Amino acid sequence: MAKKKTKTKEEKGKEGAKHGHESFSWVKEVRYGRSISVEFFKKNAWLLLVILVTILALMGLRYKTKTKMAEIKKLRIELQRAESEKLQEKASYMSLIRETEMKRMVKERGLPLEFQEQPPYEISE
Repeated sequence: MAKKKTKTKEEKGKEGAKHGHESFSWVKEVRYGRSISVEFFKKNAWLLLVILVTILALMGLRYKTKTKMAEIKKLRIELQRAESEKLQEKASYMSLIRETEMKRMVKERGLPLEFQEQPPYEISE
């Protein structure tokens, strides 16, 4: 039986270059721990600049969104408190209207009733 010959990484890299994979050669260099040359930065400066601006824009957008969401949350809590206060004031107002109406009716009819200033209380033994 004949043994199959296994190819080394260098041979595979050379074959890849033959088949049009030169554009990814710098990825392999970085992947295997080789440094990126200044020439790479010169060739791809516009791409790196676009990527950097995109990342900065996304970070700014995320910050702005988080700030607005925190403000919305704060305003919702404030709205709930205002609605609760409104209901309390309305209940108080309606109570005063009923009380005033009751006093007027008592005076009109000449009934010997008095408005009690303090609420009733229980005496315990």
